Amino acid sequence: MFEVAIAYADNPKENTKKDFITYYDKVIQQPYVKWKLSIGLYWIRPETYLNLDGCNREFLIKNNKDLMFWQYDLKNEFKTVPNALVYLNIVDCLKRAFSQNRIPYHDFSHLSHEAWKRNNINEIKESCDEYGENLRESETRYWIYAPGENSCKWEEFYDEGIMGIGWEELGDLRQYTTRESMRMKMKALWDSNKSYTNASLATWQFMHDMQIGDIIYVKKGVSALIGRGVVESDYIFDEARQDYKYIRRVKWTHKGNWEHPGRAVMKTLTDISSYVDYREKIEVMMTQTEEGFEEIEEQEIEYDSYLEEDFLSEVYMNAQQYETLVGLLKYKKNLILQGAPGVGKTFAAKRLAYSIMGTKDTSRVMMVQFHQSYSYEDFIMGYRPTQDGFELMQGPFYQFCKRAQDDSERDYFFIIDEINRGNLSKIFGELLMLIEKDKRGDKLRLLYANELFSVPSNVHIIGMMNTADRSLAMIDYALRRRFAFYELEPAFDSEGFNKVREEVGHPKFGVLVDTIKALNQDIGKDEALGTGFRIGHSYLCTDDPITDEWIEAVIKYELLPLIHEYWFDDSTQVEKWQIRLSDILND
Repeated sequence: MFEVAIAYADNPKENTKKDFITYYDKVIQQPYVKWKLSIGLYWIRPETYLNLDGCNREFLIKNNKDLMFWQYDLKNEFKTVPNALVYLNIVDCLKRAFSQNRIPYHDFSHLSHEAWKRNNINEIKESCDEYGENLRESETRYWIYAPGENSCKWEEFYDEGIMGIGWEELGDLRQYTTRESMRMKMKALWDSNKSYTNASLATWQFMHDMQIGDIIYVKKGVSALIGRGVVESDYIFDEARQDYKYIRRVKWTHKGNWEHPGRAVMKTLTDISSYVDYREKIEVMMTQTEEGFEEIEEQEIEYDSYLEEDFLSEVYMNAQQYETLVGLLKYKKNLILQGAPGVGKTFAAKRLAYSIMGTKDTSRVMMVQFHQSYSYEDFIMGYRPTQDGFELMQGPFYQFCKRAQDDSERDYFFIIDEINRGNLSKIFGELLMLIEKDKRGDKLRLLYANELFSVPSNVHIIGMMNTADRSLAMIDYALRRRFAFYELEPAFDSEGFNKVREEVGHPKFGVLVDTIKALNQDIGKDEALGTGFRIGHSYLCTDDPITDEWIEAVIKYELLPLIHEYWFDDSTQVEKWQIRLSDILND
């Protein structure tokens, strides 16, 4: 198979194509091959063959229209492995789109990388997102920005406290619902032979992705940095300006001239948030005061107020439970929220932090997720490969503690999702002792640095633990005695949830709630499961309208698969609850 695939890739003639089709159609019939064949083809000739792994298939299906597969409904085509002719037609269609700049990807590698990135973002959102919580809430983005050609607008923008971009012939950017519509308008306005991939990305990100609190680094050409600032407003379309009518207000914090590490990108606006080492080098370089540079005292961003009543209006707890939580965290400094899936652990953790601070100050809250491969080197400090060898890199907990140490009068909150998934002794190392409440401020020498380090007393650690994960051992005793534990229960009977139930007013929704409560009683009585496996209320929390279709989707694609997993060895229970839940749909 691979010999004829190489022959066809290197010499695409009718005879080599015929051989490819013959062998391809034979091989996909073999047991256990299926989609793996396209992966192997991509490995041997990535410029010729498209990898149809699950990530790419999902990406292609979602972007079917934009990628111009007029002749195929990919959702149906990908129900089974496509035959050779269909596969080659899809490949050829994409290649034509690449060559004609009809899509914002250059080749199969570029497309696959974009699919992988979007899949990663979705996974992160899912892992950090109970109640449909917005990931942006605790995330600051970092941008490299050019204020006009050769930074000709820098002095003007600096004096006015703004940043701006051009392409104002597009009109107000709020009228465009997709980036593709922006791109097509650019082609219609200026040059239909150009792709405007980067230009449309800049206008779309400036309008939609950039947020208040984001950090802006101003570049001049490809070798110099000349300023730094913090975004202070949403997108503004200022029709009174002669040019650069798309603006945002910015608090410029630094102005000067710094050498850019390496060559800067040529684009007007580039999101560099994911390039952690790169942006950290820039941040350290620019925020260190040096003679000859104008450094401005950074102004504190004004965050929205968030008090106890805000917490109680969003989290399904009563005032007594809230006071218990606050008391435990303040007394012990370290708290673990444990509970069944869907009880709102992540949601409650962040809101607990905000309510204690009295404000939604995301700069004083950091969240990480533990997993089996997470280590001390990732969490505290360790050596990482660089272009020139190995470099000692600081982990998130080290950096967070240093920030808190410099701001000792205010509380800081470090949140750890899936805390029992990691090897805790391996991750915390010698700091296991320092997180104890009575050891705060004590110093120990770090493993990789000749430095005495302490965990400040104003750092509070909140961990989350899913009690229904069968694959995990319970948290070890050494760490258990350093944390207080609080069990979050399904809140179907809480005052807040009952209020939502009344507001929804959908009869099937009420029946579904009562059925889940009865199901939870069965789960709690089951010796193999217990209360830690009950179903949480967030399965029924949504900003979408409650319709028959929404209820059907929750039952079919969330609750029934969970029941099958819980009682994989008890078909009687599965059948019983499958009937009861299905009856809701039939009423």
